[in-house]
Amino acid sequence: MTHDSPRPPFDPELAAVLPALADHVPIGMTADRLPHYRNLPFPSIEDQIGDRPVRCAHHTITGYDGAEIGVSVLSRTDHETPGPGIYYLHGGGMVMGDRFAGASPLIEWVLKYDAVAVTVEYRLAPEHPDPVPVEDCYAGLRWTAANANALRFDPQRLVMFGGSGGGGLAAGTALLARDRGTPTLLGLLLQCPMIDDRNETVSSRQYDGTGVWDRTSNLTAWTAVLGDRRGTADVSPYAAPARATDLSGLPPTFIDVGAAEVFRDEDVAFATAIWASGGNAELHVWGGAFHGFYDLAPDSALAHACVAARESWLERLLGLPMP
Repeated sequence: MTHDSPRPPFDPELAAVLPALADHVPIGMTADRLPHYRNLPFPSIEDQIGDRPVRCAHHTITGYDGAEIGVSVLSRTDHETPGPGIYYLHGGGMVMGDRFAGASPLIEWVLKYDAVAVTVEYRLAPEHPDPVPVEDCYAGLRWTAANANALRFDPQRLVMFGGSGGGGLAAGTALLARDRGTPTLLGLLLQCPMIDDRNETVSSRQYDGTGVWDRTSNLTAWTAVLGDRRGTADVSPYAAPARATDLSGLPPTFIDVGAAEVFRDEDVAFATAIWASGGNAELHVWGGAFHGFYDLAPDSALAHACVAARESWLERLLGLPMP
């Protein structure tokens, strides 16, 4: 698809990697192409851990509507003293991926901060449309917090982390936790979150047929999640957090996004709405960056800057004095 309207260009270093990503990233994804992207290989958790001193334990818990879902717990092999907890929701537009997709930051944090990380196998749309994905995520958060002692992390230092579709689910899960009164989160870390089903922003129209996750793919994924409700008034803020009219009461929140991607404007608006509600948000918009650049081009200068900003925020958050 061609696009004649002006749009911010890709950073030259990032643009150079796009040809190699062709057919491996969801551009122009229609429903019939979803199986192709679901079947693309991803590193196993064992491959991601390698020979580093990290253990991974698997559990089965009760998800939404009584269904069984899986969670996995990562910790250092010498972990003893309760420290931070990280609850992770993987990306993939809520339609693809598994709980180990994009898990490399968890492994780094387990090693660096002696954290305990939990990642949940929430069920995917379209087989399991809204509210199943976000309610599964909330069930996993409840399980994580309830088992803080057994997992040996400090329940007052629990941070929720998600990127892309997992970032949207993390924001929706945080709203559920706020409105249901439990669990308490120390922080919310959202990378390039997918939060608005309406696709009415300038950036949602600028990037179609180019980049990593475009307008067509976004419409396909949101239709899988919401069906005929997509874009209508009948959409919950837990499903599409950009619909929320009150973002007060959220924990301190980190948001970042590429300036050259579909989610740019909705993520900037979300940070602005947090501030308007009197909340604490840190926002980074990375000029020239396409969606998920920090994972897809990890050796780029922009990715290094992005990870450094994320780590700085997390270290400041974890260094806050506990009440």
